[in-house]
Amino acid sequence: MVAPSPPSPSVYRTRAFRNRQRVLYALAALCLVLVGYGIGRWQDTPAPAAAPLPSASAPQSPSVAPATTTPPPSPTVYRKLQAETADALNGIQTQDTEDEGGGQNVGWIANGDSLRFDDIDFGPVPATKVDVRVASESDDGRMDVRLDTPDATPIGTMRVTRTGGWQTWRTDEVTLTPVTGVHTVFLTFAKDGGDEFVNINWLQFGH
Repeated sequence: MVAPSPPSPSVYRTRAFRNRQRVLYALAALCLVLVGYGIGRWQDTPAPAAAPLPSASAPQSPSVAPATTTPPPSPTVYRKLQAETADALNGIQTQDTEDEGGGQNVGWIANGDSLRFDDIDFGPVPATKVDVRVASESDDGRMDVRLDTPDATPIGTMRVTRTGGWQTWRTDEVTLTPVTGVHTVFLTFAKDGGDEFVNINWLQFGH
């Protein structure tokens, strides 16, 4: 009896090759299943909600109002004070004037005389000067501007100089210590000797 011959090596290689093919096919099928499962899960995941757009009726954050600035006070426009209308004339008389505009002036002013003007409102912006309409035949004497009492420290002084005649008029400017608010204004007159030395027609404060 003849024994069967063993399978040739090519037979074993063919079987091993088929086994490897089967394993590869199984792995490929498994990968396809896993990929399909992953795609399904990704499709089932809900998309994140979009942020809502602000509506016209939605309350807005309050805007910050710009800082307001207080406007500066307006300077007072001072009226012209006629000397003959003073609230008190101490030692002083009135007379018809030859100055422009006519009317009256005050004269015969000598040492110790005074004029008083009540309730003069200088306002919030300081007055810094006063214009005085004067006429004189003298080169001596002075007029002091005082507040509230006739013996207060002067806030301004005018030195009297000759204008060329008792009815020859000139406007002199007197610098003042700045003054605000409401005051009684005194014009006081001083001169060595007892003779008259100046006439006054009007005065007007200014800035």
